[in-house]
Amino acid sequence: MTPPPIELSAEQLDALIERVKSRNLLDEDYATIEAMGETIHVLSHSVDEKAVSIKRLLKMIFGASTEKTEDVTQKRKPKADDAKPKEKKKGHGRNGADDFTGAEKVTVPHGELKHKDPCPLCLKGKVYVCKQPGPLIRVTGTSPLTATVYELEKLRCNLCGEVFTAKAPQDVGEEKYDASAGAMIALLKYGNGFPFYRLENLQNSVGIPLPASTQWDIVRDFYWHVFPVFDELIRQAAGAKVIHNDDTTMKILSVVNEKRDDKRKGIFTSGMVAVLHDHNIGLFFTGKKHAGENLADLLARRQADLGPPIQMCDALSRNAPKDFETLLANCISHGRRRFVDVYDNFPDECTHVLNLLAKVYKNDADARAQNLSDDQRLELHQNLSGPLMDDLREWFDKQFEEKTVEPNAGLGQAIKYMCNHWDALTLFLRVPGAPLDNNTCERALKKAILNRKNALFYRTERGAKVGDLFMSLIHTSELNGANPFDYLVAISENSAEVKRHPEQWTPWNYKQAISEAVS
Repeated sequence: MTPPPIELSAEQLDALIERVKSRNLLDEDYATIEAMGETIHVLSHSVDEKAVSIKRLLKMIFGASTEKTEDVTQKRKPKADDAKPKEKKKGHGRNGADDFTGAEKVTVPHGELKHKDPCPLCLKGKVYVCKQPGPLIRVTGTSPLTATVYELEKLRCNLCGEVFTAKAPQDVGEEKYDASAGAMIALLKYGNGFPFYRLENLQNSVGIPLPASTQWDIVRDFYWHVFPVFDELIRQAAGAKVIHNDDTTMKILSVVNEKRDDKRKGIFTSGMVAVLHDHNIGLFFTGKKHAGENLADLLARRQADLGPPIQMCDALSRNAPKDFETLLANCISHGRRRFVDVYDNFPDECTHVLNLLAKVYKNDADARAQNLSDDQRLELHQNLSGPLMDDLREWFDKQFEEKTVEPNAGLGQAIKYMCNHWDALTLFLRVPGAPLDNNTCERALKKAILNRKNALFYRTERGAKVGDLFMSLIHTSELNGANPFDYLVAISENSAEVKRHPEQWTPWNYKQAISEAVS
């Protein structure tokens, strides 16, 4: 509550201070001192709120190094071996030959000996080929895209003038840029945030020019080869049991520059991660639609007999689809982060909350480590995490009932957020398979954020669609342990088969499709 304004001149304030010192207050002085106290109280809360806002702003700009409970509370328990100097992890910073899965393998035979030759040392035994060869790794530097110039010899008849040109080698395709070129450009741009102009400069530096406009032409044409798989991923994601969704701001220059009467001015990239039985699908959609509207478009393709999916998101209303029912689960990490932000002002209270939530996350980690089914995980959480969450809710209510917390202060707002969304935050205690947080989608959105950070914007809506497709294919490959580069090359080289049977060319089964095609 804002205190009533009382105006005091410098002389009146000095006189009041003198009366306080002499213990000779006037009747009207009490109202002035009361107003001063209320003003100090309001200013104190305002300063605390501003400090929290600045802290959040710094996190947005520079990121948070960690939000682990032991680091936030600065109460990391020393381990018995902390006093000992830590030995460097064996093999730290080094990779063995088996880690170079994308390297070319060259078998080098022994120059002087062969299988079953007499031993040159003892002269009695015979040498046999070892099961494990001796690895020798050589790493060379090259540009992301290399080129080969084939100089085809030409012969001209001195009589009729006919020119005879040598034929190109059989393994050389007709197109100037092959599938691997398109895959590499897409992976650099949409998977690693490497803008076209930056790649152009790099290629110029190594003498293999690749203009930014040419790069766009390549990925644009590449788009149509792989689009059937993108559409198939959307179809399968619509039938997922759990769907994570969220969005981040984006910019499309052509949309920004258009003069529209739309009330909505924002542009967003919505990220979704659909969790199916044995694989995950990552999807991105950029435009004026919010995450909830893009989710509604996805659920429009869901079979009616599947029932509503579990939707994990933060508590923003724009994340929920309006025309489709979902089992709404809210992100505990978002609620927890509010206590992390105000920890400096309320260390004891926040430590209590963070420690309780840490135990809940420990239970979830144990469930994953034991590879429990959804029903077994639910039973574990009901037995172990249920009492913890009940204690937490009782503690929240007690703070307001006993008026130990100011409702509009930082701690009060953090508690109110948790209480207002309690049912959605505790869905994991009632529904098998409901996740605790939306961190899966937060990590997925880093793809879009990295692209925005480096390229700043999309030039057109078409460019945004191309970016969404490649980010989706690349991230889905990563989620399922597939090599994104190899996958993009494979579906581009087999575009005819991909168009006929896209369900056979997803990141988790494309190798089987290749082996069947070869056999």
